[in-house]
Amino acid sequence: MNKQGPIIIIEDDLDDQDDLTEIFKKLNYGNEVIFFTDGDKVLEFLNKTDIHPFLILSDVNMPKINGFQLRNKVFTNELLKTKCIPYLFFTTAATKKSVLEAYSLSVQGFFLKTNSMAELEKTVKRIMEYWKECIAPNEYA
Repeated sequence: MNKQGPIIIIEDDLDDQDDLTEIFKKLNYGNEVIFFTDGDKVLEFLNKTDIHPFLILSDVNMPKINGFQLRNKVFTNELLKTKCIPYLFFTTAATKKSVLEAYSLSVQGFFLKTNSMAELEKTVKRIMEYWKECIAPNEYA
């Protein structure tokens, strides 16, 4: 896990992108935030770059491939597995079925985006603080 690496956010809603941009600027973690609007572009980026992202925050409902399909492709890609990128769902709705499916794909978290900027900021801060403290297997040579 590269704690200084960029945060990849897959979000096709531009208003949500603006809210998250504002929150990350306010929290001032120093990680670059890179937005993608669909999973195909994320896979292309992750497979063609030497950059090791810190986190992936993925919406569930997206065009082309949904968040579950994207998680499966990341999880089964041997190159991406070795980068130890925490993959979290960050979405507007949850059902028992969607949460069970997410965890069956070994997702590392499932979070709801709230309509309150203050609550959204608290959630993002908790996520960042947790993963900044976490130790990953690739930290040992």
